[in-house]
Amino acid sequence: MTAKLPLTLACNLYDRSLPLLTGQVEIEGCAVNFVPIAPEEAHARAFNGADFDVTEMSLSSHLLATSRGGSPYLALPAFISRAFRHSCIYIRKDSGLRTPADLRGKVMGVPEYQMTAAVWTRGIISDDYGVRSEEIAWRTGGLNMGGRKERMALDLPAGFDVRPIGDATALSDALVDGRIDALLTARAPACYDNGHPDIIRMFEDYRPLEEDWFRRTGIFPIIHAIGLRRDLAEQHRWLPRSVFKAFLQAKTLAQRNMWEMGFLTTSHPWLGDEARRLRDIMGEDPWPYGLEPNRKTVETLIRYAREQGLIHRAVTAEELVFPHVSDKAFAI
Repeated sequence: MTAKLPLTLACNLYDRSLPLLTGQVEIEGCAVNFVPIAPEEAHARAFNGADFDVTEMSLSSHLLATSRGGSPYLALPAFISRAFRHSCIYIRKDSGLRTPADLRGKVMGVPEYQMTAAVWTRGIISDDYGVRSEEIAWRTGGLNMGGRKERMALDLPAGFDVRPIGDATALSDALVDGRIDALLTARAPACYDNGHPDIIRMFEDYRPLEEDWFRRTGIFPIIHAIGLRRDLAEQHRWLPRSVFKAFLQAKTLAQRNMWEMGFLTTSHPWLGDEARRLRDIMGEDPWPYGLEPNRKTVETLIRYAREQGLIHRAVTAEELVFPHVSDKAFAI
C-alpha cells in the first residue's frame, strides 16, 4: 500500500474549512495534520518561513511577493475568506467627515498599508468617491496595542505618505484623541467595541451600500486564498488538484448546511430568510471558487494594488492564482 503524503494544513476554523478538520472531507492521498490558527498568524508564518505545507494566506501579501519575483506558495482559487468592506471606516462624531470623499487631505490609520482589507477599501474610496490613496496620509501600527509592523516591506512611489504611527501608540487611542482623523480596519477597534460615545462607523448602515456595490460591480472581495508550497506542488503534480478539490467539497457542504431549513445548523433563528435574501442578491453560489468565476475580482485587486503603489509591474490573474483547477470538475 502506498503511504500517504503527510501535510500540515494551517487555517482558521470556518464553516467552509471545518469538514477538513473533522475528517468529513479528506485530501486525496494525504495524511493531514490540521492546525487551527488565526489568520494573522497564518499570514506571518507563511511569508516569514513558509511554516506549513498548505496555509490560509493573505492574497495581497501573495500579490506583493509574486510581483517581486516569487511567493513560496502557489495560490489555489479556494478563496477561503471574503468580505465586503464599507463597514471598515471609523471616525469621530465631531470630525465633520460624512463620506469617503471627505477623506482627501486627512490622516487615516490602518494596521498595515498592504493588508488585503485595506487594498479593497482604498479601491472603493477611489472608484466610487474619487479620492486616490496618495491624497490621504496613512499611519500604520497596532490596532489596540502598539507595535504592529508591516508584514511585507513597502516600496512605494514618491507622493505616498505612509509612515508608522509609533510603537507606543495604538490606532484606536489615536482615533479617540484626534491624532488621526479616521481609521480603516477589518476588525472593529476597541474604542468602538467598548461603546465610546464619540466613535462611530462612517457607514453604520453599511449593508445596503455593500449590496448595491455588489449589484453594480459583481465583485465579492477576496481576502485570503489557500496556499500550497511551490516545492511540494512541483514534486507532486497531482497535489494542487487534490487540495483544491477538498476545499471545494468542504465549501459545498457548508453551503448545503446553510440552505438546510429542516434543522438549523447555524445559531440564527431566521437563517431561512437570510438565505433567501442572499440567493436573491448573489445567486445560488454566493462564494464561488475557481479562477474563471472570480477573474474580474482578482483583476480588480491587482489593479487596486498597482494604483496604490504596492506593485510596480503588471501581474496577470494566471500568475497570481493557479488556473489549472476548475470549480466545475470536482463538484459533489
